[in-house]
Amino acid sequence: MKSIIRDPKLAPQGHDKICWVAEHMPVLNSLNAEFIRTKPLAGINMVVTVHLEAKTAYLCMVLKNAGANVVVTGSNPLSTQDDVAAALAEEGVTVFAWYNTTTEEYDQFLHHALDTKPQIIIDDGGDLVSLLHGSRSDLAVNVLGGSEETTTGVLRLRALASEGRLSFPMISVNDADC
Repeated sequence: MKSIIRDPKLAPQGHDKICWVAEHMPVLNSLNAEFIRTKPLAGINMVVTVHLEAKTAYLCMVLKNAGANVVVTGSNPLSTQDDVAAALAEEGVTVFAWYNTTTEEYDQFLHHALDTKPQIIIDDGGDLVSLLHGSRSDLAVNVLGGSEETTTGVLRLRALASEGRLSFPMISVNDADC
């Protein structure tokens, strides 16, 4: 699937940001070195919905280097960095995001991402999970599991679980004690 981004010409600035981040993330660098060699996610379709900026973009690159087919959307219309989105797209990650999306564009981007039939999801706010338990419930059977970052998303997950409707396991990153 072809990326939908604001401006591919912004990629050089995005690469600079992602490279700077990579120089300061030793744990992800260690995982990246291992994953390049072992490809533990080979052939897995992943959808990542996050604040799309350099740190999360580097995570997406590590997942791609692990062999996953990674599709990224922004989780907030005002946090997506267009240069970072362009850099990811240039690296072969499918991106459906740009800064200041409308509600309609945001929803369309989520649906485009789900069209890839993800097996693993990384959600921020619970919108992917909500779609997978609503209008896109036909795709939930493909999902092995995922993670949720926010309090709002975790509350949505807990509501689904208490109703016996949560179709796949999810990790609540929000509740991690580090």
